[in-house]
Amino acid sequence: MRKRQDAPGELERVRAFVNTRDIESDTEGLARPAELRDWLVGNGLASAGIRVTRADVSRAMALREALRANLLSHNDGTTPPPDACRALDEAARRAQVALCFDERGGASMQPAARGVDGALGRLLAIVHRAISDGTWTRLKACRDHTCEWAFYDYTKNRSGTWCTMEECGNRAKARSYRKRRTRPAVQ
Repeated sequence: MRKRQDAPGELERVRAFVNTRDIESDTEGLARPAELRDWLVGNGLASAGIRVTRADVSRAMALREALRANLLSHNDGTTPPPDACRALDEAARRAQVALCFDERGGASMQPAARGVDGALGRLLAIVHRAISDGTWTRLKACRDHTCEWAFYDYTKNRSGTWCTMEECGNRAKARSYRKRRTRPAVQ
């Protein structure tokens, strides 16, 4: 596990969900319905009896990659790609995410859908709470496109760009150094 990458509180579930695909090692943690079921149950987003189909896996992967695209935009200050926003909107529609009020006068976003769509909607509700409390933009994806590992930026000025300086940061510095060294001298 990489140094200090975990997000605070329930936002850690979103970070862990994005990291079910490890680009660097080319591993997929949600390739089969049983893997998605186990992940959702293990992270408290669904009950043990949930049924998961191949179509559910495809939708979960699409949501995951849309979240990753958002996290990449947090890293470089750009806006998320429109297709990522559409994928998030579609997941929210399928989950029937709605504003729900409680008897204490509070309100929260909750999915009305059951099954996998409802479980994915619970992840989106976590994202909504993180947006509201200001922690969402600190959840980023590593700038190194051979990595894109989700991490939480604990730096005071929100300047973290790599999952770890020891791995991806050093690789980026080495690439930059090699690029400078191979340029012809200007005369």
